[in-house]
Amino acid sequence: MEVMTPRGPARVEVDEAERPRMLLVLTHGSAGTVDAPDLLAVRDAALGVGASVARVTQPFRLAGGRAPGPAARQDEAWGAVLGELRARWPGLPLVQGGRSNGARVACRTARDVGATAVVALAFPLHPPGRPERSRADELRGAGVDVLVVNGDRDPFGVPDAADAARLVVLPGEGHELKKDPARVGEVVARWLRALVPA
Repeated sequence: MEVMTPRGPARVEVDEAERPRMLLVLTHGSAGTVDAPDLLAVRDAALGVGASVARVTQPFRLAGGRAPGPAARQDEAWGAVLGELRARWPGLPLVQGGRSNGARVACRTARDVGATAVVALAFPLHPPGRPERSRADELRGAGVDVLVVNGDRDPFGVPDAADAARLVVLPGEGHELKKDPARVGEVVARWLRALVPA
């Protein structure tokens, strides 16, 4: 389905659980798509624990852009999409997340959209080679529990365990988390199961 935002249309692809316990909303990185291997693995695993899953292609990507632009504009568009999704699935606990830049959006907007928790895949702690430009404040400022799943070879860095409710560092994985996407899905599904018990 398409959702109109103040920054243009966003596209939402939904996979519904038979008896959903929660709504999990995921989005892509700056130059990526919602068909990234880790996002698809998380979708599949989350469906298995009773989450309906919505994957959102943000307006800047739908328009062909590779850079998200100012954070405030991206967050404004995200809020519009989440408002529509909350109206369509009222009453379900909301968990939101994404990979890389999408994880940053999910952290920045969690409180405003009423999310219960955030799943941050390949959270880009800092630009490659620039550890002094840390984005840890976005993790700490989420205001909800955050699960971070990063690879130990990620050039964007690995957050500190103290900055998230749970940090899982996967050996041998880089920023794309594509060596063993099923493992990423398992980690997220286990956390979701504990977060929203049946």
